[in-house]
Amino acid sequence: MSLARELWRDKTACVGFLLVLLLVVTAALAPLLAPYEATAQVLRERLLPPAWLDGGQSAHWLGTDHLGRDVLSRLIFGSRVSLLVGGGVVLLAGAFGTLTGMLAGYLGGRTDSVIMRWVDTQVAFPGLLLALVILMVVGSNLTSLVIVLSLNGWMVYARLARATVLGLRRLPYVEAAEMMGCGAARVIFRHLLPNMVSPMVTLAVLEFARIILAEAALSFLGMGVQPPGTSWGLDVSIGKDYMFRAWWLVTFPGAAIGLSVLGLNLLASWLRVISDPHERDRHLARRVFRRLAAEGPPP
Repeated sequence: MSLARELWRDKTACVGFLLVLLLVVTAALAPLLAPYEATAQVLRERLLPPAWLDGGQSAHWLGTDHLGRDVLSRLIFGSRVSLLVGGGVVLLAGAFGTLTGMLAGYLGGRTDSVIMRWVDTQVAFPGLLLALVILMVVGSNLTSLVIVLSLNGWMVYARLARATVLGLRRLPYVEAAEMMGCGAARVIFRHLLPNMVSPMVTLAVLEFARIILAEAALSFLGMGVQPPGTSWGLDVSIGKDYMFRAWWLVTFPGAAIGLSVLGLNLLASWLRVISDPHERDRHLARRVFRRLAAEGPPP
């Protein structure tokens, strides 16, 4: 309940949470919310404008595309792709990167050098270019998309996990566990990992937003979701050829991408503040100062 109260007090974070909740609910209930199948084509109704414009129909609130497919239905089903790809990449990249980073930070020495040089080498390659090359070789589908984006995203988790472990391993409770004879695996998973949840969750939310943009970019370039599938990036790619005749084909998928990324970034900023004691104290002090300034000096 305390977290809910804190979230309600921060109106910006509340907006971000509502946007993320809208994304999750829309993806989970897509078959129930969408008025049509995402791939259903009615050529005689192609390029219909949104319902509130001249020539629009109430049956297609956001209009139709060049094949007569309902734009609203494609937006709703497209949220599933963003959620599946983002969630899959965060789980895979987060698990692998956090584990390697913890090993590098705790074991140190040669293990640390090998893992971090691996990270530095992979970071040196352009991520989007590497993803395009791999997808051209293995083919484009959701599974390969998740794997490729995970290969390009685990390094940031490894760096943060290593830095966090280097700070935690000097604390007395870690030294006490080592003096009692606890093995490396027990110290890492029983004592270090629970204290790393807060920064890693904040990073995961930020990375979720980045993955949504990366998936949209790959689909826009033709190396992500393939027709007749639906994706926000794919819909923007299709709509660009009709931008001056049917602006809604680009505007609505682009707005969906922007609002989703905005919501995730706002939520991540709140998580960073609420999970860090120092940031939380500064935030509370600023809130108290603004309230006192609004009330004015005492009579």
